[in-house]
Amino acid sequence: MVALSESQTSSSGSDGDDTTETEIEVNDVTKDGEKADTSQFELLKVLGQGSFGKVFLVRKVRGRDAGTLYAMKVLKKATLKVRDRLRTKMERNILVQIKHPFIVGLHYAFQTEGKLYLILDFLRGGDLFTRLSKEVMFTEEDVKYYLAELALALDHLHRLGIVYRDLKPENILLDAEGHISLTDFGLSKESLDNDEKTYSFCGTVEYMAPEVVNRRGHSTAADWWSLGVLMFEMLTGNLPFQGQNRKETMTQILK
Repeated sequence: MVALSESQTSSSGSDGDDTTETEIEVNDVTKDGEKADTSQFELLKVLGQGSFGKVFLVRKVRGRDAGTLYAMKVLKKATLKVRDRLRTKMERNILVQIKHPFIVGLHYAFQTEGKLYLILDFLRGGDLFTRLSKEVMFTEEDVKYYLAELALALDHLHRLGIVYRDLKPENILLDAEGHISLTDFGLSKESLDNDEKTYSFCGTVEYMAPEVVNRRGHSTAADWWSLGVLMFEMLTGNLPFQGQNRKETMTQILK
């Protein structure tokens, strides 16, 4: 167990892409007026690693919340393309305005010259994907339980004008008691009014609604389609739409 430093939180990535930017306009997030920095956290282990960053399990060693375990998402600015930079900013902006029992909480956000840090809830139960992979399918009672909590989380987002757009087992975390928390808001879209539509083609194909696949514009209704796909998967252990490739899967969805 060691204190965090710049060298320990670096991640590999390719340079030289003309869509890469080294400046990220993401404002700090404080907790009860208290700012944080890397010296306040003790690194315990790596929880995960993506193409441009890592997630660490850390313990806060100073401040009013000393001793608290958090998940620290560390992004290396030099490897962030414009798309990734915008997604990071979107995630921060959405999480800072949301306080909900079934949505992961953002406690701090800060940056150094080379890296951006998001300090999030640490969920001890892992993710739904891992549990589903082990058990293949869930009982009807478990599915009802998960669907109810997911519906409350999605409804809260929709009331705030936010379309989630990437509902899948990998983005659903579980706490020690089995309650869910939605995470990863990089593909979300905010500031939608009523039935206003957005036209981005994004998400995970198997969970996409037809209106996302055909790019004719989608609204919050697309999230409810994804919830239906997830319900089918949890009950049967299979996806309702899954071809040999992306094109075949999209064709099945549009039938």
